[in-house]
Amino acid sequence: MGTTMFVLFLHGPAAAGKHTIGSLLADALQLPLFHNHLTVDLARCLFEFGSAEFNELRGKVWDESFSLAARANRSFIFTFHPERSVEPSLIAKLAAVVEESGGQVHYIELVCAEDALLERLDTPQRARFGKLRDSRLYRQLNDSGAFDFPPLPTPLIRVDTGTLEPPQAAQQILEALEERAGICHKT
Repeated sequence: MGTTMFVLFLHGPAAAGKHTIGSLLADALQLPLFHNHLTVDLARCLFEFGSAEFNELRGKVWDESFSLAARANRSFIFTFHPERSVEPSLIAKLAAVVEESGGQVHYIELVCAEDALLERLDTPQRARFGKLRDSRLYRQLNDSGAFDFPPLPTPLIRVDTGTLEPPQAAQQILEALEERAGICHKT
């Protein structure tokens, strides 16, 4: 994998497979998975989701984590669900921290048709992380603009997780990383 620090920034909607695919990539690349819900759960134990305090704590944890990893030259995988409670400038700031340290951020976009997402919401794995599981609530949030977020930088690859099983999606990402970013994985 070389000595250049990098972040694989997996992003996509709820139930697109970020954690599942991120776990497969973490195993293949021997990298830690910094799953979004680790920070969400931390902040939510003290503050209501989306409150100013929640947003501030989540932002500080992300910022400090990215900063320390960049200084330590520690590559990792990060998952992100674009949504309105995240200040868009925070994402640019996180990328800048990595890039200013000589590292790279590789955006990986996971997409999936809404009907497939809705079918996946109520699974045991999602329950384990306290994730959104109610399809009616998902529709309400989506209709209210809760998942609105400015476009992220052009992804290295866009993967339709509604048409691929997680191992196939992870394999496509690994191939793109090797071909386009020079990041090799263990077989």
